Order: sequence, then C-alpha cells, then structure tokens
Amino acid sequence: MAKTSSRVTIHMVASLDGFIARRDGSVDWLETADKFEGGATMTPEFVQAFLKTIDCYVMGSRTYETALGFEAKGFGWSYGDKPTFVLTSRKLPRTRDSVEFYSGDLARLVNERLKPAFGSIWFVGGGAVSGECLRLGLADEVRYSIMPILIGDGISFFEGLDKDIAMHLVEVTGYESGMVALRHEVRK
Repeated sequence: MAKTSSRVTIHMVASLDGFIARRDGSVDWLETADKFEGGATMTPEFVQAFLKTIDCYVMGSRTYETALGFEAKGFGWSYGDKPTFVLTSRKLPRTRDSVEFYSGDLARLVNERLKPAFGSIWFVGGGAVSGECLRLGLADEVRYSIMPILIGDGISFFEGLDKDIAMHLVEVTGYESGMVALRHEVRK
C-alpha cells in the first residue's frame, strides 16, 4: 500500500559538544547519565510505543557495525523487525532479513523507493549520511538527543555541510537522565 505522505526524520544522539562518536567510532560515553529533577521519564512502555511509529530506518555502514557490536554484547538489535537500509559499498554481514544494503543514489532511494512505501522514514546514523540527507533537501525534521557530557573531539553530527540550513524549533524535552531532546523542522 503506497503512502500518500511521508516524513523523513534525521535522529542522532550526541554529546553536548555535537559529536556522535569518538574519532575511533566508539560510543562508550552514551551511557552517561545525570539526575535532572522534574525531567520527563522515559519508561520502556513509552519507548516501545514511540518505536512503533517508525516505519523504516536508514543508516551508514559504521552505524550498522556499531549496532551489530551492541547486539553481540547482548544489548539486542535496536531496530526490531523494521526494514533497515544500510548505505554502503562495502561487503558487510547481513544478520537479518529486514536489512538491505544500498550503494546507489540517496535521493533516488528516498524519493522512489522509501517515500512511496513508508510514512515515517528515520535516518539514524552517520554524520556523513545526515549531512548528505540535508544537502539533498530530503529531511523534514531533525531530532537531536543531547547527552550530558563533553567529549572534546570526534565525529560531528553533520559532516560536510556546504550551506546554512535554517531550522524551526518545534519541541524541547528534558529527561530525568539529563538528556535533552530537541525537535526541529527543516525550513524549506
């Protein structure tokens, strides 16, 4: 069944200084937590209900490898049985039927394959992937979850932007863990 309207969201968790991973790709700092009195509670039920609103995921190869590493450590596969498109030209292990590797034109993938089939398309990883999505004008919104830590250096949330991209703040939520979630619409 074709979707009449689709929404492309870029989502990433980053340090307060805007890095999604250390230079070596490690994300050990993600487990950082603080205590923010009066912050919203992120219950497992809330997370499960929210994840049901996402129809498919798009990510870069390093994000995919990080997800596989989390799974190997017993944390599970974060993307459930949702279709997951991994942007890569490398040969990577395919551990589930819901994963598809793609090495072609990103705009063609989004506009010709994903938008007709899915209502809620989430780009979830890779600074280069996020930057390319914005450069091509594919994103409708950016969700930025900021962890309460500074790591000083690493891989930027958006790599290689060659122009300003105006945003409109839609929502801000502070959580008990000290994480702050920002939601911006891309102004087109």
